[in-house]
Amino acid sequence: MRHFHRTHLSPADVMAEADAFFSALGLAKVAAAGRSGTWRGVIGTPEVTATVQLTARPEGGHYTFVEATTDQMGESRLDRNVKRFFVAIHRKAEPSHTLEAAY
Repeated sequence: MRHFHRTHLSPADVMAEADAFFSALGLAKVAAAGRSGTWRGVIGTPEVTATVQLTARPEGGHYTFVEATTDQMGESRLDRNVKRFFVAIHRKAEPSHTLEAAY
């Protein structure tokens, strides 16, 4: 699946947060470039190797476009963790903002 998020953080800050977040999940970094990285490992059961590739690139002046692609089908545990990562970088960019349900 493909996921995306826009943030005010710099691409370097996003990649530093991604390193910490995905490493804490038990994923190992298998590839890295200036503004992208790939992590691979096992999350949950059944024990199937999952891969996430993340890129962070400047967009529109002060925004950073973050795109994550997983090799999982449907709403996997890895996809839910990618969404949690987006919430984590949103909280870092705007710590005073509280997330609320929209219903």
